[in-house]
Amino acid sequence: MAGYGLPAEQHLSVILEEQLQAKGYKIQIINGSVSGSTSAGGLNRIAWTLQEPGIDLLIIGLGANDMLRGINPKETKSNLEKIIQQTQKNNIPIILAGMVAPTTHGLAYKKEFDAIFPALAKTYNLPLIPFLLEGVAMQPQYNQADGIHPNVAGAKLVSSLLAQKILKMKNAKQ
Repeated sequence: MAGYGLPAEQHLSVILEEQLQAKGYKIQIINGSVSGSTSAGGLNRIAWTLQEPGIDLLIIGLGANDMLRGINPKETKSNLEKIIQQTQKNNIPIILAGMVAPTTHGLAYKKEFDAIFPALAKTYNLPLIPFLLEGVAMQPQYNQADGIHPNVAGAKLVSSLLAQKILKMKNAKQ
């Protein structure tokens, strides 16, 4: 989540970093997202992203813009799979943050798109957040006027979901 429509201090990455630091974790979140990016854009950036020194975890939260644009789910899945493979070659743990499609592009599209994230999580043994916008999507109080992008209250809810998954992974390692 790039933080579309929000001031920099309210971007998800900043909120997540602050939440984890408030719990006593010395952590730096690097936001590698680009507003409006698709899985193809993420694939184009992954080699550059993985060059950052000291990456302890990568959260893959791509696919929403693919879905909004009606990109073939097979293409989205292929792009995400290549990102996962490149990341795993670098021995970097991954959290896969999933999306679900509305019926805008039809039920067949929704079914195929919604299956991407659970299938990839199973194939690559990844922790999965089934729907990153759980409790935020379609809730006007958590979204900007466009009804799509989270406002600061929505970003805080998403951050709490991510923080919970990150800490669960960290505790499982200990």
